[in-house]
Amino acid sequence: MSVISDVLANSSVQTPTIKDSLTSAATGGQALGKDAFLQLLVTQLKNQNPLDPQDNSEFVAQLAQFSSLEGITTLNDTVSGLASSYSSSQALQASSLVGRSVIAQTDKAVVDTSKSLNGTVVVPSSVSGVSIKINNAEGKTIRTLELGSQSAGNSSFIWDGKDDAGVVAPAGTYTFGATTTIDDTNTSLITYLPATVNSVTISQTGGELMLNLAGMGSVALSKVQTIGI
Repeated sequence: MSVISDVLANSSVQTPTIKDSLTSAATGGQALGKDAFLQLLVTQLKNQNPLDPQDNSEFVAQLAQFSSLEGITTLNDTVSGLASSYSSSQALQASSLVGRSVIAQTDKAVVDTSKSLNGTVVVPSSVSGVSIKINNAEGKTIRTLELGSQSAGNSSFIWDGKDDAGVVAPAGTYTFGATTTIDDTNTSLITYLPATVNSVTISQTGGELMLNLAGMGSVALSKVQTIGI
């Protein structure tokens, strides 16, 4: 039997307070919405003892409880609507990214060596030199680019697709390892490289979009520097 039915069935004997009914609903695992809350309040007022009416302060407190319950219900509806809109926005955003070229934070790139590759290195502070080692799929270093002294910020570099001997390397996946010396310590640097978005993974829990890049795995959308290059 529901909480409201219990109240109506026993109203001629003893009407429980709304606090008691709330406690009963909570311990019994029953849901008590604002409509049920209001019906309990009306039933309590109709069946109160005329010789010992409900205290004004208690009545005001119960009205405040009802107002709070109604506010929480409205807030839940609003949040649910925002979540639905956010999911729709993510889906639309995802569909527009598939097939696009991006520059993302990664150390790998699928390179067409018949063309030059443009990348970026993030330099945390002014340094005397930045070195970029380009390794093939077997892990062998085929080319080393020396950028010289760099100031803090993003430093661009270009690889023409050739190895150290000046021979055009085969197309494929290459790893770019950028390093510098900071306070006499060899330090790895972040690189941003071009890639193509094959597909997009949409989080079911409201998390960030994950871009699945051709030959490079997945990266978060927040790690993308440029879209549509």
